[in-house]
Amino acid sequence: MAIRKIARLGHPVLRETARELSREEISSPELKRLVRDMIDTMHDYGGVGLAAPQVHESVRLAIIEFSADNERYENDDGQPLLVIINARVKVLDETISGFWEGCLSVPGMRGYVERPSKIEVNYLDERGKPKTLVADGFLATVFQHELDHLDGVLYVDKITDKSKFTFNEEFARYHAPEAADEQDEGEPE
Repeated sequence: MAIRKIARLGHPVLRETARELSREEISSPELKRLVRDMIDTMHDYGGVGLAAPQVHESVRLAIIEFSADNERYENDDGQPLLVIINARVKVLDETISGFWEGCLSVPGMRGYVERPSKIEVNYLDERGKPKTLVADGFLATVFQHELDHLDGVLYVDKITDKSKFTFNEEFARYHAPEAADEQDEGEPE
């Protein structure tokens, strides 16, 4: 197990379309090691998700995990560790939800992104077993954010109001109260 270096905005691997993993690769010791390294890396950097291209591996693999008591997302139920391989996303509800997103590949910044509020994700787990998951709200956003990485898309590409793209310090000073007000009114952070 190891903590891997995170690819940052500007590195070409973040703009590639990642390739699917074969059945043989899914059961390989190399993939198991990559998954362990990604988990260690995500925990070390304090992320809630991580896609393989972010650790310089252009394959269709992502992980998601966060606890219900996470300070940044305290109103969510949390998500136990999921290993997501060769995922496909289907939008179930076109209604838009907006969240302030950050990314380990775009350190120190945050932007307001609107995405479909409810999705279905079909994927293979770490044993290669087919799984289907329906996600809405914040969890749907996390899935879409991480799976966008597999298509060479970053959250910064999805920001429509450029005045809501900011450094974390300015977010805390100028936008966090607004985000809290929106949350109090039933809108996501």
